[in-house]
Amino acid sequence: MPTVVADKPASMVAPPAVGRATPGQSPISQQARNRGWVLALFATLCFSVAAPVARAAILAGFDATSLLAARMVLATFLLAAAIAAVNPARLKIDGPGLRMAFLVGLLNGVGMLCFFWALNFVEASLISMIISLSPLFVLSLLALRGERVTYRHGVRLVLALSGVYLLIGPSGHIHWTGFGLAFFAVMLFSLQMALIQWYLPAYDSRTVVFYVTGSMTLVVLAGWWLMGAHWAAPGWGGWLAVAVLAVVSTFLSRLAYFAAVAILGSGQLALLGPLETLLTIVWSTLFLHEQLTWLQMVGGLLILLSAALAIQRLGRARQRPRWRLRPRP
Repeated sequence: MPTVVADKPASMVAPPAVGRATPGQSPISQQARNRGWVLALFATLCFSVAAPVARAAILAGFDATSLLAARMVLATFLLAAAIAAVNPARLKIDGPGLRMAFLVGLLNGVGMLCFFWALNFVEASLISMIISLSPLFVLSLLALRGERVTYRHGVRLVLALSGVYLLIGPSGHIHWTGFGLAFFAVMLFSLQMALIQWYLPAYDSRTVVFYVTGSMTLVVLAGWWLMGAHWAAPGWGGWLAVAVLAVVSTFLSRLAYFAAVAILGSGQLALLGPLETLLTIVWSTLFLHEQLTWLQMVGGLLILLSAALAIQRLGRARQRPRWRLRPRP
């Protein structure tokens, strides 16, 4: 959730120029940058399998909310066990950090519920292209915070809207409920990752991952309970899907992603957004036999082009908040 995204989310907020240091920071070494990119590529690969695996499980009869609840409970347990075993001190966080982590987890949890519910109606490949709208949403968030809006932003908006129209218009293959859920998930994913970049960078990435994921789990369990708390034994295929989603697309991917953000900044990682979308489409085509019309493929390309232009702009955008949380000693 995300990138993603599809599953993460993906904050598209730009970091300081690579290799330079902002006041009070040391320059980033080449070794650290290389480690950051390895972690980022690994996270992208892990994130890319989430939508196809979840879609396959849902098509096989696994309730979407139950699938997500099982995934989040297992992932939170794994994160807590790993941190407690390696460095229990990382489980400590101050009040302001905890409140912001809870807010981020709340947004992400609601977004994940919407994303999984959308998979009931919309193919994984289409969902991944809708999620690619995240950079445009982040630019809009920055505009609300004072970032200058240029005519190029209008061009990016036209490209994105044209792409969305080609995805859902002429083909007539889109389910409006699924599209609406996915669209709302994009907005929440963009907002929550922007908040992480703005207000939580001074906190240890493992601590942030644990408390954000824990908050997401509480939100998802609340949604599962409100939906009737239905549970049926999913079979070995369902449990395999839960394991892949929890271990690969949540536990490993989030640790790698947040560690990479701490090194490179989320703006650099945004460059991998189109790669994640492409991989998701490849897995969906190979294993779910999903097919896109040529108009939908053109629409997807327009969305990716808009995302690439937005990422380029975000590299120069003013994205620093007026205040920033600092861990208490």
